[in-house]
Amino acid sequence: MIFRRALQREFTHVAAAVFVALFAVLITVVLIRLLGQAAGGRVPVDAVLALIGFGSLKDLPVVLTLTVFLGVLLSLSRGYRDSEMVVWFAAGLPLTAWIRPVLRFVLPLTLVIAGVTLFLGPWADQKSFEYREKLENRDDTQRVAPGVFRESSGARRVFFVEVEAGKDGKVQNVFVSEEKDGRLSVVAASRGSIQTDEEGGRYVILEQGRRYDGNLGTPEYRVMVFDRYRLRIESSNKQVAPPSRVRTKPTIELLQEADAPSLGEVSYRINTPLATLFLALLAIPLSFVNPRAGRANNLLLALLIYLIYNNVVLICQTWVSQGKLSFASGLLLPHLAALVLAILFFYRRLVVVPFWRRRAPVALPPSVAGEAKAQEDEVSREEPPQQEQAQ
Repeated sequence: MIFRRALQREFTHVAAAVFVALFAVLITVVLIRLLGQAAGGRVPVDAVLALIGFGSLKDLPVVLTLTVFLGVLLSLSRGYRDSEMVVWFAAGLPLTAWIRPVLRFVLPLTLVIAGVTLFLGPWADQKSFEYREKLENRDDTQRVAPGVFRESSGARRVFFVEVEAGKDGKVQNVFVSEEKDGRLSVVAASRGSIQTDEEGGRYVILEQGRRYDGNLGTPEYRVMVFDRYRLRIESSNKQVAPPSRVRTKPTIELLQEADAPSLGEVSYRINTPLATLFLALLAIPLSFVNPRAGRANNLLLALLIYLIYNNVVLICQTWVSQGKLSFASGLLLPHLAALVLAILFFYRRLVVVPFWRRRAPVALPPSVAGEAKAQEDEVSREEPPQQEQAQ
């Protein structure tokens, strides 16, 4: 019981450290991608934080799978490196005795991954798309923020407001730049407000300002001074490119449709938690480390096996979606191959000694060999045979 508690505690600590590192990498990658899209105008700036949350939920199963795999692998590798596995084997317990405690640690996380892939991931994809679409369809007045240059939905106007609206609902120091048909119009006003007419049209009312009109690249400009200027607000009808329709559907709906693309998506959602379980089993024999050597070799082999396993799962999903492979085969083939590989690795560690680890008999120098032979002859002369003593 004490050993089991210590083992569970070590698995938990290592997995927590691995999860924090991998999740930080995930958030950084998602943040960089979204900031690049926001800089290019494809994603609203104020939507970045919410989209980071949806993106991290969608990619959470990959992080948890790697966390489980590396947590078991690094914990058992430390046992080899610190010679704790020698004590384990000296007590008469084989390597297969690690399967039960590892499964006790892995099964709860496998259920969490299954819940994310089957339910939470599709919901996050759908909400991310709806949030993008909602933000893109806002009118221009909702995009304006004090002290920030904002582009209109039609990408033809740029707004800037220095001071936000006060009690009277008017903003201060307004700047509007518009480019249309090769002509540039710049409007600067001291105050501005929003009004809606009887037909529902929305307008920006600017007061006490100037308008500059001219052709780009020429010195011909016209300046107009106004006391009151009305500018119509564009209604945005911009369409956001939807994600894969199959990817955003709930799992129950995919099972009801039961066509090839739907079954392919379901196979991927089921294969991800199953792959976590088999990767944890593979980590037990892969964790072997020679205490006198480094542990980079087994770690590189483990990561290579993970990449191959993950690609095989994706290939099976693609084949099921294209109708080249049945749904049952897409579920069984990757994990049967992983199970056979795990059995081979366990057999190699339990029974087979590789030829490069076998030790040949050491040849003694002639002088040492002669002295050893002389000592054996002297001992044999001093001690009579047991048969003579019996007589």
